[in-house]
Amino acid sequence: MSGVPVGQVQLGQYGPASHVIAHISDTHFLGVDSHGAGLPLYGTVDTDTPVHEALAQLERSGQPIDALVFTGDIADTGEADAYRRIRDFVESAADRLGARVIWVMGNHDKRAPFRSELLRETGHGASAAAPVDAVHDLDGLRLIALDTSVPGYHHGALSAEQLAWLAEVLREPAPHGTLLALHHPPIPTMVPLMSLLELRDQAGLAEVIAGSDIRGILGGHLHYATTGLFAGIPVSVAAATCYTIDPSAPARELTGVRGGQSINLVHVYPESVVHSHVVLGDFDPATRFDSEFLARIEAMSPDERTEAFSRQA
Repeated sequence: MSGVPVGQVQLGQYGPASHVIAHISDTHFLGVDSHGAGLPLYGTVDTDTPVHEALAQLERSGQPIDALVFTGDIADTGEADAYRRIRDFVESAADRLGARVIWVMGNHDKRAPFRSELLRETGHGASAAAPVDAVHDLDGLRLIALDTSVPGYHHGALSAEQLAWLAEVLREPAPHGTLLALHHPPIPTMVPLMSLLELRDQAGLAEVIAGSDIRGILGGHLHYATTGLFAGIPVSVAAATCYTIDPSAPARELTGVRGGQSINLVHVYPESVVHSHVVLGDFDPATRFDSEFLARIEAMSPDERTEAFSRQA
């Protein structure tokens, strides 16, 4: 990636991020109707528009994006045309952004069409049913996509073979460290029914990744944005783009709402990984400092910048 945009001056203590990742989750696309339009989820939820909005906002931002990482439940019922539909316009946007696209399996996804349609893999035969685990090198930042899906169920799990594979991958550290992307996040949820669908037997995963070079875990599944720690590693969960679960609903209810859709931006620095919540949609500005104002600030000395922007009126 290009780092600081051309002409921009470092204003604070930290230099530019070495990598920027857009973390998107739970798109839950369906197939198409007789007119070729995407079918609505539950008959009412437009799954397409929020993803288009997310990609448009990323393009509009002008930020250099290294990768678009989708942490599972790409298609609601694993339909091939649902995968093709989201694949085509995400890949088109990624080309414009100059970004890689990384797909991670979720509990609603089906491994065979996931491989053939999203990953464009052919000739797998019986291995098409194997977990879809992969390692991606993003200019020295390693991203491991780990398949926590259990065919026929909505909870998550990892086999002994997957954990052994992960341990072998982590044996050698990556130049910029590692991010682990999976669908079922290994943290508690405040929603009782969702706890039935959590990643099971988490102790084995903790044993493998503790002390490794993993700097962050990216997850989805919960349909609301949240953070936590697992084996001493920060976990960041991106809310769904299709609909969100309301964490403030009555304590014994699970309520999905058509609002609050968002994605996360992940900025990787030498000393830190920062996860920023990006709400989808157009909103009226309350205040605004434009690029011309920033250019004037950049032209000042450090002391002048403090007086011009930090001093209270």
